[in-house]
Amino acid sequence: MATTISSNLTRPEPQALKGAIDALAARFGNRLITSQAVREQHAHTTTWLPPQPPDAVVMAQETADIQDVVRICAKYRVPVIAFGTGTSLEGQVNAPAGGICIDLRDMNRVLAVHAEDLDCVIEPGVTRKALNEHLRDQGLFFPIDPGADASLGGMTATRASGTNAVRYGTMRENVLALKVVRGDGEIITTGTRAKKSSAGYDLTHLFIGAEGTLGIISELTIRLRGIPETIAAAACSFETVRGACQATILAIQTGIPVARIELLNAAQVKACNAYSKLSLPETPLLLLEFHGSEIEVAEQSKNFKEIAADCGGGDFTWTTRPEDRTKLWQARHDAYWSVKALRPGSGVVATDVCVPISRLADCVTETEEDLKRLNLISPIVGHVGDGNFHCSLLCDVDDADEMARGEEFMHRLVERAQAMGGTCTGEHGIGQGKQKYLEAELGPEALDAMRALKKALDPQNIFNPGKIVPA
Repeated sequence: MATTISSNLTRPEPQALKGAIDALAARFGNRLITSQAVREQHAHTTTWLPPQPPDAVVMAQETADIQDVVRICAKYRVPVIAFGTGTSLEGQVNAPAGGICIDLRDMNRVLAVHAEDLDCVIEPGVTRKALNEHLRDQGLFFPIDPGADASLGGMTATRASGTNAVRYGTMRENVLALKVVRGDGEIITTGTRAKKSSAGYDLTHLFIGAEGTLGIISELTIRLRGIPETIAAAACSFETVRGACQATILAIQTGIPVARIELLNAAQVKACNAYSKLSLPETPLLLLEFHGSEIEVAEQSKNFKEIAADCGGGDFTWTTRPEDRTKLWQARHDAYWSVKALRPGSGVVATDVCVPISRLADCVTETEEDLKRLNLISPIVGHVGDGNFHCSLLCDVDDADEMARGEEFMHRLVERAQAMGGTCTGEHGIGQGKQKYLEAELGPEALDAMRALKKALDPQNIFNPGKIVPA
């Protein structure tokens, strides 16, 4: 009999699993790995969710490899989980029903760059830093920056966002077309390189954010941008979080084309100062970036400085020196590790919500009040230009009372965001961790529609089972 493990998921029958692994071994040789250490690496999560390793890992090198893995797994009804760099935060790479992990890191080729059309075609294992290094000499870059050096396939599967989203959008706006391996191993082509189309259902956006539950991405066509003539980074301290949020709201509403606008509350600034050896005032802080010509950047900076002054902003400094900009933004990207260093040995629960920008100040302020009431440590950082912010909750996993307070805090955070017309996740995705909030946000009818899509495209439930939609 199959063994029930969670959420009505069942492991494959032992003989079926053995049949699949034997067939994969015959096809892939030493590119099929069953060692415990490698399997555990492919269930690694950077959050509180316990790792659930697959039964084996296949190192894919080309689309035909993905197709053959899917065909073999479909024959034996064995789950298959795609793996990019493993930086997702809601258990997307876990294997709760066991199965086969397809590691896509070796599918890292840039297949074509069409500089004149501002697009390129890549394999899913290409990371954002590698792509931008490849594009630099052509004066182009890919703007979506979630912080981690994630793979573009994984960023597409989780509908990633990041610090540049306020100006350049998210993965949703920057993927033109995909090739996806479906449940029988055949290829679905979702679109073309044309900048727009009215040809049939919008399959591209169906797979963006599907977290590998409907198929496995084998090729992407994505938008590119020209590297700006001038880039300026700025920092502005505020007396209160509400003042920083109000300055953000006014900047967006008045049309200042800010490329990045990041909020760090006082606790996060203190952590960054200690970890990155900075000397920023330990009060709420906005980090900004402006893109354009030299004149445009100077004008944008001047306009924001005036808005900040009206909202209680203090010293406003900006620089175009690349080394200064890099130091500032590296500190922002290291925010997770700076929080972890505050209390060595504690677990870090990274979570995010997103609200309409008009409710941002209320949501962040009430969240800080909750932290004080519950006596919890959770620095706040956010891509506040689009209403998205993150909490990095420090908890002693062996302290039942603290974990219970942490659970209450996260539940209240999500309920607050949803009550304000927002979402339980702006960019981390649902995965395993936030399934329980999806029905309250979208309603049972939407979940039924998702289940119908899943059943139609993956009738055997082999693609990353146990993620997004509760069973």
